[in-house]
Amino acid sequence: MLLARREDRLRALAEAIGGEYELCDVSDRAAVDEVAARVRERHPAITLLMNNAGTPARTNFLEGDPDRIEQVVRTNYLGGVWCLRAFLPALEASAPSHVVNVISVAGTVAVPWSGPYSASKHAQLAFSRATSSQLRRRGIAVHTVNPGFVETEGFPQSYLPAALRRRVIEPEAVARHVVGLLDRGPTETTIPRWYRIGGIVQALAPRFLARVLARGGLGYRP
Repeated sequence: MLLARREDRLRALAEAIGGEYELCDVSDRAAVDEVAARVRERHPAITLLMNNAGTPARTNFLEGDPDRIEQVVRTNYLGGVWCLRAFLPALEASAPSHVVNVISVAGTVAVPWSGPYSASKHAQLAFSRATSSQLRRRGIAVHTVNPGFVETEGFPQSYLPAALRRRVIEPEAVARHVVGLLDRGPTETTIPRWYRIGGIVQALAPRFLARVLARGGLGYRP
């Protein structure tokens, strides 16, 4: 069952994999509830919920468009909240079941040139960790996946410096990683693993990292 906003893409993919689809903007709580009710009528038990909706916001808090800042929070963070709440009865009916929240290393490292995006991912990370503890007792495993730079239509990575472009991975690598998690209990993983270093530095030496970023130490400007 595929949920997204663009019917042409949904129809083509559903036909290719023999699936179904529903049009849905996950940032709209009422729309999510309506779609979930229709889906649960046909599929009262759901084994896997994949929260993968995301929108970029390569802007900062000081000059960024207010509407864009609100939209990135509604989609990246609240979209997962509304989907989990709406599909929870079906996940419980199918327990043991799984929830996969695709977040980002941006949820562990805050950078000034993409502050609203990082904030939405920090919130999404907290949501994923909190619900993992809650849902474990209900037989639902929550998997938190933090990819690094991934080349997709919505997140083209051509703007990156050459050194970072060599570290960009393809969506198929993330998909294979997720599939490998589904025979395990709750997990929190980073792909590639070395991206965890940034989050560790942020947690252990936030003042040092803030000074580096203030001086443009990473050599990146969008």
